[in-house]
Amino acid sequence: DIISTVEFNHTGELLATGDKGGRVVIFQREQEVSGGELGSVIEPLKFSLPSFQSKNQIHRRGEYNVYSTFQSHEPEFDYLKSLEIEEKINKIRWLPQQNAAYFLLSTNDKTVKLWKVSERDKRPEGYNLKDEEGRLRDPATITTLRVPVLRPMDLMVEATPRRVFANAHTYHINSISVNSDYETYMSADDLRINLWNFEITNQSFNIVDIKPANMEELTEVITAAEFHPHHCNTFVYSSSKGTIRLCDMRASALCDRHTKFFEEPEDPSNRSFFSEIISSISDVKFSHSGRYIMTRDYLTVKVWDLNMENRPIETYQVHDYLRSKLCSLYENDCIFDKFECVWNGSDSVIMTGSYNNFFRMFDRNTKRDVTLEASRENSKPRAILKPRKVCVGGKRRKDEISVDSLDFSKKILHTAWHPSENIIAVAATNNLYIFQDKVN
Repeated sequence: DIISTVEFNHTGELLATGDKGGRVVIFQREQEVSGGELGSVIEPLKFSLPSFQSKNQIHRRGEYNVYSTFQSHEPEFDYLKSLEIEEKINKIRWLPQQNAAYFLLSTNDKTVKLWKVSERDKRPEGYNLKDEEGRLRDPATITTLRVPVLRPMDLMVEATPRRVFANAHTYHINSISVNSDYETYMSADDLRINLWNFEITNQSFNIVDIKPANMEELTEVITAAEFHPHHCNTFVYSSSKGTIRLCDMRASALCDRHTKFFEEPEDPSNRSFFSEIISSISDVKFSHSGRYIMTRDYLTVKVWDLNMENRPIETYQVHDYLRSKLCSLYENDCIFDKFECVWNGSDSVIMTGSYNNFFRMFDRNTKRDVTLEASRENSKPRAILKPRKVCVGGKRRKDEISVDSLDFSKKILHTAWHPSENIIAVAATNNLYIFQDKVN
């Protein structure tokens, strides 16, 4: 049941989660206008709502309820390599809605699938060649012709796999990203990035290949990749060395030579045994405007301007108090955790997870930040989340929590933000929390 990815669709009406068991659960927002209750409420940061919402518009505050659940991937076995391929869903990406059905991409370590999710509330009745149970009738017994009719039935939500994109990745897929042309998407593993057309499953173009001729010379791997939200020729990918490369597919078919290279020079005074591990980028996201890139490494979130490659324009400390604990985090493998980061709809606030079921928000305009906790104890409906503080050494105040008592098994790796409203989804192990901005 451990949630491994969370993603709102383009309207925010649907929210999909994937888990370690290969299942996808889709939640739909109820069409209520008045007071649906959505878990707890975020208040500590007064966010500026996106400008495209008029002030007098009635906000629908409906609950998110389960809409559809289906098994997306099954465990498999690679007989050539004697390897088990686990069914865990690594990423889900929605396609913009074109008709009554919804389409989404889901991937495990090796195979990407395109799913169609559609509703059925009528069924055909009155066949000539079949009886009511669906058994074929003897044509000799048919004396009259009937016209089949559509009868209403209980609403059914069906998920059907429309495409299966397999056998293109030697290593584990860590990212999928839908292009803004909506005809193509890319899938990235540790050493290669492939470009697919949605209509073609037996062929993909390799657009990045960083695999050295001799694997002993391998110094870095690809950790995440994403297409630009508006320019279909541009994409970025991040590496385990803490660098980001921006590539332009117009320049050449194989984008091994980047167009831009974003890297922050290392501060020699901060150099330690763990420097390389904690500088590895676990997530990269374009802003909705396409002007900025956000990256998450182990201790910080950085915002880069596409026009400035030598350093980030903003750096936010997520949990700097863990710097002194890196040795024990290395021993329990937590130092390798891959935290994701997300923008709000107007790119003014960013959110990312931490340990002890804490998640952090940073307001880029006011430079204020807040730590909130997603847990069952403080998530009664309509309760306001109280900011949490972590105490580092010295005297601990009553409402603070000491670094030594943080629970590193409770971690928030996956979060999502509604595309236009202040509604967030936070995955804490096997629980999904949905919070909304305070309703006046």
